[in-house]
Amino acid sequence: MVALLALVLTALLAGHRTVPGAAGTLLDTVLPWVGLPVPLLLAVAAYRRAWTGLAVALVPAVVWTVLFGGAFVPGTASARHDLRVVSQNLYADNRESPAAIERLIATKADLIAVQEFRDGASTRRLDAVYPFTARRGTVALWGKFPLRGAQIVDLGLGWPRALRVKAETPRGEISVYVAHAGSARPGATHRRDVSVDRLADAVRADGAERLLVLGDLNTATTDRELGRLVPHLSEAQLTAGTGLGFTWPSSFPVTRPDHVLYRGVRAEAATTLRTPGSDHRAVQADFSVGR
Repeated sequence: MVALLALVLTALLAGHRTVPGAAGTLLDTVLPWVGLPVPLLLAVAAYRRAWTGLAVALVPAVVWTVLFGGAFVPGTASARHDLRVVSQNLYADNRESPAAIERLIATKADLIAVQEFRDGASTRRLDAVYPFTARRGTVALWGKFPLRGAQIVDLGLGWPRALRVKAETPRGEISVYVAHAGSARPGATHRRDVSVDRLADAVRADGAERLLVLGDLNTATTDRELGRLVPHLSEAQLTAGTGLGFTWPSSFPVTRPDHVLYRGVRAEAATTLRTPGSDHRAVQADFSVGR
C-alpha cells in the first residue's frame, strides 16, 4: 500500500501538466501540498521495515525536492537596493483598510500597488505621503517619483482591472503594470485565463527595457497559466526570497496568487506581509535598478 500511494504521488507531482482543463489547474494550484503525505509514508515504511516501500516512497520525496526544494535555499537577499515595491489586494470590504494602508506605508516602499481599492480616508492617507498616483478602475499605484502616461490595460473583464504607467525613477524609467486578473474557481477559470493572456500580450508588446508587473493575478506560482508571463519575466520571490511565499488566505496561506514579476532589474530581496483586514497578504520586493 505504501508503494502504491508513493507511485500515485509521484505521478501527480511529475505529471501534473498532463492533467487537462480545470482539474489540471486545481492540481497546479495545490501542487506543493501533494508532497505532504510523503513523510508519513516514509515513517510507516520504516516502522514496518518495508524496505521496498521505503525506497519507493523516497521517489516522490526526491521529485518534490527537485520541484520546490530550491525555494527554501536562501536566495540572493541583500540589504542593498534602490527600489522597493509593495503590492496588496486590499479587499473591497476591508473594514480595517486605514490600518492596512499604514502597514504598507511603514514598509517605506517607493511604489505601492493596490487592487480592490475604494476612494476614502485610507487612499487620502496615501495621497498625503506619496506625491504621485495613477488610478484606473479598482487598481492604483502610488509613487515617490513621477508616474507618467497612465493607461488602462484591457483584460477583457468589462471594467478596468489593470493599468500601465511609466515610473520616472532617479535611475531611469520603468514600465509598471498593476493588474487584478479575473477570478479563478474550480471548474471556472476562463475569465482568469483570458485576462492573463491579455496581460501577457501587453507585456510582450512592451518595448521597455525595465518592466514590473505587480498585482493579484489569481494564478498560483505553480499554475501553468502563469507560464504565459514567466517566459518573459522573472518572479521576485523565486529569485530573491526564501520559501514559497504563499499569500492567500492571509490567515493560513496555501497558495500564491499575488506576484511581483520583473525584467531588466535585479531582485535583491522578497517577502510577504500580513496586513489588517485583507484576505491576501501583501508582497514586497527590493530591486537594484542600475543605470
